[in-house]
Order: sequence, then structure tokens, then C-alpha cells
Amino acid sequence: MSKVIDLVPRLKTVAGEAPKAEFTPSTEVMDFDQLRQKMIYHERREVKRTILTEFVSAMVVLPEKGLLKVAIYDISEEGISFDVDFEQGQFQVDEDVSMRVYLNSKTYFPISIKIKHLKEEKDEGVVRHGAVFMKGAATDAALQYFVRFIESVSQGLKKDEGDMMVPKIS
Repeated sequence: MSKVIDLVPRLKTVAGEAPKAEFTPSTEVMDFDQLRQKMIYHERREVKRTILTEFVSAMVVLPEKGLLKVAIYDISEEGISFDVDFEQGQFQVDEDVSMRVYLNSKTYFPISIKIKHLKEEKDEGVVRHGAVFMKGAATDAALQYFVRFIESVSQGLKKDEGDMMVPKIS
């Protein structure tokens, strides 16, 4: 016959000794749903994006019209996003577009992109276009080096706040 141990008296003494949790108004409550949403957002980004506002300039080619200056918003290894003023209209999703990325006022390299999404930024007065780089272009290697260059340089960028210049000696 096996021995049976009666735990009831033991449970009563242990339960009576348990410390009670105290609630204080300064206790921080974490919203796990909000944390989960942040994690999902960061995981959704498959590639690193570099914000490029006013760093390099770009133009898109409008057939039979000419060049339209656009503001590059960000860039990644897979694509680019840029802003077009409301007054200028917008491209269509899945439209192929020729773009020129200018390194200075006269030197550029051409890239081909395909528009993937549009978003109206009403407070900025622009339509933000998200596009992917077209594969197989002659500039693919140069474009990938350019993206890596922009990513590394942008980490150390500083804004010139009107630093004093040394006067020219005549």
C-alpha cells in the first residue's frame, strides 16, 4: 500500500504567508499591442531605407514635355521614393519612368524605375511615389554602389548653419 501525504494543512500555511502585491500609481503599464505593432512595422521593412530630402537632386523624363524636377524622399537597394508637387500631376501605378539622378548641376546617371504605389501627402502638397529599380539596366552596378555610398555618407551628414568663411586675400 502506498503512502498518501495530506497537503491541505500545508497549503493553508503557505497561502497565509504569501506576500500581497501592492499597486502604486507610479507602476508603468506596458501596452503589448503597441509594442507588437512596432515590431511588425520594423520587420515589414525588408531593406534599409535612407532619407534623402535635399541631399541629391533628380529629374524624371516626361516624354514630349521635358524634364520635371522631383524631390527624392528615400532610397534603398530595391527602389526609390520621390515627391511630385500636386500641380504637376502624378504617375500611374505600374508605369515605367526614366529618371536622372544628378550628382551636380550637369552630371547625372540615368535609371529606369517602375511606380509601385502613390500616397498623397496633403500637408506637404505633394504626391509621394514609391518605385522599384528596373533590373537589367546598364547602370545596375553603379546604382548599387551609389545606394551604398548614400547610406554610408548619410550616417555622418551635418548641416551647415552658415559657418564663417575665411576671406579671400587680394
